[in-house]
This record gives sequence, C-alpha cells and structure tokens, in this order.
Amino acid sequence: MISEPTILSKNIGWIEVVCGGMFSGKTEELIRRARRAQFAGQRVVIVKPEIDKRYDEVNVVSHNATALPGIVAATADQIVLMTGNAEVICIDEAQFFDNRLVDVANTLANSGKRVIIAGLDMDFEGKPFEPMPELLAIAEYVTKLHAICAESGMPANYSQRVVESDQRILVGESEAYEPRARHCFRPPVDAPKRKKTIAFNQYAQEADPKKTAAAGNPVEFRKDKPVGAGKHKPVRKDKPVEMNKPADKNKPVDHS
Repeated sequence: MISEPTILSKNIGWIEVVCGGMFSGKTEELIRRARRAQFAGQRVVIVKPEIDKRYDEVNVVSHNATALPGIVAATADQIVLMTGNAEVICIDEAQFFDNRLVDVANTLANSGKRVIIAGLDMDFEGKPFEPMPELLAIAEYVTKLHAICAESGMPANYSQRVVESDQRILVGESEAYEPRARHCFRPPVDAPKRKKTIAFNQYAQEADPKKTAAAGNPVEFRKDKPVGAGKHKPVRKDKPVEMNKPADKNKPVDHS
C-alpha cells in the first residue's frame, strides 16, 4: 500500500518512510516521488550513503536502471549541511546510515522540509534493521512494499542471503540475495565453532597430551608405528646381550 500526502503545504514539514525487503521497489518509489516534486518546481536533493556503490558512486539508481543525480554522505549529520536550500530531501538506503539519522530526519522535518526515506526494514536474519524501526515510529506516512518470492511466487518481505557471510552489512544484488516469503525464508543458524583436533603419533615426543588437553583441544591418538619400525629385528629380552670384548691374547689364533 502506498501512503503519502496528497496535499502539499509550504513551510510544513513531515517524514515519509518507504520500507520493505530486497527487490521490492523502494528506490524506484523514492525516485518517483522525487520526480513528482521536481515537476512541481520544488527543490529536491537525493542523498545516498557512501557505502552504496553498486550501480553508481553518486547517482541514485534503482534495480530497473531508473536513476536521478544524487549526493553522497558518509554520516547522517552531513545530510543537514548538504541540503540547506532543499525543500524535499530524499534519503536512500537508510539502513546504511548511523542512528543519528533519526534526529537528523526530525530536525529537517521540524524546519519545514519534506523528508522521504527509503530502506530495508529487516536484515538478512529477519531482524529489525536500525535505524529503520525508529524512523518508522516517527514518520507521518509509511509505505510497506513487497517483492515476489523467488521460491513460491507469493508476496515477499524477507531478504534471503544466498552467499556465506555473517556480516550484517553486505552490499549486494541478486548474486547475494533473494526475496522470500515468510514460509520460504530460512534464517541463518549460528553454527558452533569447530575446535581444532590435533592428531599425532603416540610415540612422538613432540606432542604433550596434557598441554594439548589443557588448551581445550580434543586429542586424537593414532596407533602408528614408530619411525623406522620394521627395519631392525627386535631384541629378545630373555637372552643377555653380549657386548664387544677385547681379544684374548693367550688364546691361540687359527690361521687355517
């Protein structure tokens, strides 16, 4: 459902938030509203986070290649300095900004500006993606968009990560994410860390089982033969070993 003001009044500000999962059309909707304001002769500034360089380093580009010129901000506080003369301020990919964006949005709206914000409302684990929950709470108008589930074809509001990474912020496209419906979304499970198993020859003196076990690593014994085993005949314990004795000078020598 699209929720936005139908009557625009000068010198009265407000906040609009467009949220949803990946591939739901958030940036496209942001661009649509920005163009409508431009057609009305209003001064519009579009801001994107510095981290988002998927399609263009400066311009704001949607998945279907719709684009508008924009400016790049490294932090939320920079937005106030960059948009002094603007009447309409559009902020894309809000989830990549810090939590200061909430105060910045309030400051801009209280100064009579129309603030349009688009961003992911949930991360790849299906959890609220800050600062979007706070922005949704303070906004006058909220729009929730849905994509189409890549598995079931149902409305999708989850973003399924399909690459191996536990980083919360991973900028990517279809190679890294798929839209999923609730019953098709599979949140990642925290797999227990595997302990290193040290395998050694029980005859080797280099490995100390006590030190290895004390370090928390399980010890795996292998019943290998000692190095060089099988090359020499074993010594019989029931037979004394004769050491080399000096020759007896009194014993006759057989020269035959």
